[in-house]
Amino acid sequence: MNRFDQLAEDALRGLAKRTSRRGFLSRLAAGILGSAAIPLLPVARRAAAAREPAPGEPDPSTDEGDPTNCAYWRHCAIDGFLAACCGGSHISCPPGTEMSPITWLGTCRNPVDGKDYVVSYNDCCGKGHCGNCFCQRDEGEKPVYYTHKSNAINWCMGRVGVAYNSTVAVVVGMSSESGQRK
Repeated sequence: MNRFDQLAEDALRGLAKRTSRRGFLSRLAAGILGSAAIPLLPVARRAAAAREPAPGEPDPSTDEGDPTNCAYWRHCAIDGFLAACCGGSHISCPPGTEMSPITWLGTCRNPVDGKDYVVSYNDCCGKGHCGNCFCQRDEGEKPVYYTHKSNAINWCMGRVGVAYNSTVAVVVGMSSESGQRK
């Protein structure tokens, strides 16, 4: 036997005397589980992933109007500060805020194509009031007992940052009852 083989044999025999099969299997399992957590570590992601348009959403190139104006067609049932005036856009919250998953809905007519669209109004939560471009349009608003259609509620409730900042207006689809306001 050569010297290398003798050293390898001695090392493996010494390891076998100091460890058990159960210990080896438990360390192996811990290593496998630990390696599964690697994707959970914080990494730099793209700042703004491209949002897929909702079915029936109007083409952004034909979307006329100023999202910083209360008269913008998507703001027919909005109540709050416009995110487009607070560092965000009409479909994305300002930096440092988080979009509330709880919304109220409105049905707004796009003057360009004459179609009605269902618009989800999401509050942006996490920082104090923006204070710019306050709008209150109540077209089709329902009483508070229709909470999903009422804009008179702070929708940041239950979030980590419960402070209200502003509101976005995201088209979620085309109205199936075109011509009728909800």
